[in-house]
Amino acid sequence: MVKVTLQEVTKQFGKTTAVNNISVEIEKGEFIVLLGPSGCGKTTLLRCISGLEKVTSGKILFNEKDVTNLPPKERNISMVFQNYAVWPHLKVKDNIGFPLKIKKSPPQEIETKVKWASEMLGITELLDRYPHQLSGGQRQRVAVARAIVMEPDVLLMDEPLSNLDALLRVKMRSEIKKLQESLKVTTIYVTHDQVEAMTMGDRIAVLRNGKLQQIGGSDEIYHKPANLFVAGFIGSPQMNFIDVELKEADGTLNATTKGLQIPLPEAISVRNTSGYILGIRPEHIYTKESPNTTPISGNIYFVEALRSDTVLHLNTEFGKIVVKIPGDFDAKEGESIKLYIDNSKIHLFEKESEHSIL
Repeated sequence: MVKVTLQEVTKQFGKTTAVNNISVEIEKGEFIVLLGPSGCGKTTLLRCISGLEKVTSGKILFNEKDVTNLPPKERNISMVFQNYAVWPHLKVKDNIGFPLKIKKSPPQEIETKVKWASEMLGITELLDRYPHQLSGGQRQRVAVARAIVMEPDVLLMDEPLSNLDALLRVKMRSEIKKLQESLKVTTIYVTHDQVEAMTMGDRIAVLRNGKLQQIGGSDEIYHKPANLFVAGFIGSPQMNFIDVELKEADGTLNATTKGLQIPLPEAISVRNTSGYILGIRPEHIYTKESPNTTPISGNIYFVEALRSDTVLHLNTEFGKIVVKIPGDFDAKEGESIKLYIDNSKIHLFEKESEHSIL
């Protein structure tokens, strides 16, 4: 197993900085996800790690070995792409064994490793077929088998599930994660899909405009977002953001705006009384009152009846918000409704810096 260390890695294309001074330590056998919107630099960073792109500055280490200027073939990495990239004129077994053939491995070794990789991916019955005879999911399994047959030190995956239908993506997520746990290979996985990131990654690195915003486990990223961008990018539906001022009443500091007053923890430290944004996730607004909640009222202008859940879009005195409640709740458009914000689940951000202070 290999530890991957990125030291102040920067990649520029002319005057455009695609990756901006990123430093990360990826532990041996770890599954780390690079997450962010299109154009945030995650695929460029992956290509720098693979050697397909030359970094502008910084270092990349595999264990203690500096591989920054080594070509891909000398890094012992394998890569799985978004578009499968299987050879159409080769049978499945020849596609899987192709990297070993390039290395001039003995035929018996190629046969043994192809059998091992195909068994790991559950595609042994497909070995004599051609890619055009396979479904999208089967072709992606072939691509993954070809990647692991080399027994790489580092496995790189660039949005490998984005071309699959929704049900197959769910199945492949679990298969890839279980495969990685079995192989114990250090894996770096690129996606813009937060569900993939949250369910697969040991840790998630959130990128924006080439900069690392936050890195941590799914629990930390979800419950303790470092800034406004991470808070808004993680979670579906998106977190509600409400402009507030901080005012003291009866010895308690409150986040306040028209129609809303929420008490803040005593330990919170603030510099000003204005310029703050209150965040509350839709699933942390309830239909029933309980201790440490704040009532709010609104008018329902749209209902998303998902059956497992119901998503309400409300007009309130302090603006539009979205609420996620149980699917059996009877709600109709045009009705007024009273709901309850969980005070223990609120977030507070400085508007100017966008940093989290709660």
